[in-house]
Amino acid sequence: MNENHKMNVWQLTILTAVNMMGSGIIMLPSNLAEFGGISIVSWLVTAVGSMCLAYAFSKCGMFSKKSGGMTGYAEYSFGKAGNFLCNYVYSVSILVSNVAIAISAVGYGCTFFCIELTPIMTCVYTIFVIWLTTVFNFWGPEITGRISGVTVWGVLIPIFTISTVGWFFFSGDMYVSNWNIHDLPFSEAALNSITMTLWAFLGLESACVNADAVENPEKSVPFAVMGGTLGCAVVYILSTNVMFGILPAAEISASSAPFGLAFATMFGPIIGKTVMGLMCVACLGSLFGWQFTGANMYKGAAEFGFYPKIFAKVTSKGAPVIGMIIAGSIQTGLALMTISPSLNKQFEALVNLAVILNVIPYFLCMAAMVVIMKAAGHGSPGELRLPRIAAFIGSVYTLYACWSAGMDAMTYGSLLAFFGWTLYGFVSDRFDLQNYINE
Repeated sequence: MNENHKMNVWQLTILTAVNMMGSGIIMLPSNLAEFGGISIVSWLVTAVGSMCLAYAFSKCGMFSKKSGGMTGYAEYSFGKAGNFLCNYVYSVSILVSNVAIAISAVGYGCTFFCIELTPIMTCVYTIFVIWLTTVFNFWGPEITGRISGVTVWGVLIPIFTISTVGWFFFSGDMYVSNWNIHDLPFSEAALNSITMTLWAFLGLESACVNADAVENPEKSVPFAVMGGTLGCAVVYILSTNVMFGILPAAEISASSAPFGLAFATMFGPIIGKTVMGLMCVACLGSLFGWQFTGANMYKGAAEFGFYPKIFAKVTSKGAPVIGMIIAGSIQTGLALMTISPSLNKQFEALVNLAVILNVIPYFLCMAAMVVIMKAAGHGSPGELRLPRIAAFIGSVYTLYACWSAGMDAMTYGSLLAFFGWTLYGFVSDRFDLQNYINE
């Protein structure tokens, strides 16, 4: 890719933050309200686990000599088969996640315009949002970075405001009454929402995925991963918990635009409407970034020989347009398959499946980190001690998140992942056959 069309380190950091914040936070208060303020335990556990994952990813990004981001990392320990599986499941997870993000944008948009949509019309608008963000990516990665840098303020301004000014409206009594609204056992109430909080951090690896589209990736990727994850952790915990001291959990749970509801309570309906509009734009910006991230992933896979070569074709702006169109078509099919009377339930089902698929590459990359560092000449016990601990904690946390997603998500996610081995059989002769001929 032409250097003039690549993102700089700040644009990559912003893109990483947008990919996490744009949709990862705006619908979550409604889902977490089913558990109450006790979900802060999930936030803290997830923040620690995500920072461990981010630290290990930063080491991979710093020392890996293979292109493709996470897929290249996995290849160090698992060969071409691991590279393929990592690429395949992550590609599918992005497709599923993008539909969930589009649903978030529709939810805020409906509340903003004071309209109620039938499940069919919700699906129609979701498909429109998918294609809107797909087409705008045709101008390449440089434009993606610039637009993400603007739209992220639609979520940053409300979140930073409620994280600071919101405390002046905070009621300790309200927070206590919202602590465990269903009187569930501690382990169930505090930890069963981990899948939802992990959803908010999905995207921490997007800097790695876009490593080939950034200047000086050896330094830019670690900075973007750690900086984006740490910043998101702070604002996630502050913003969602202050809301439980402002509004009854039942009202938050029933809302399709919880931040707009909170601002309307604090400052009046006009400000609430403004925040709804800002967050809708931010959600579109997040989907915009994820559409580019996915297309870049499919492009890298095609260049490896995993996917048809058509996915590798790019325009003069560096945009894999054909791959974007194919991805948009698949997302349209997914939107049609997930029509539900409840927007929140539809969102939650997609989130659980996306989390399962998204974290499979995490396991592969954590397992490969030591090999990557040793291959780069950084394998002394002292250098490996902290990264090993971080990778192990991140893997254990991710395993628990998979379990908490529920049996349905685990079953469907596993079936999709297993199907990946079958697909690899169609291309494995290109990579593995020569090894046995030489024997």
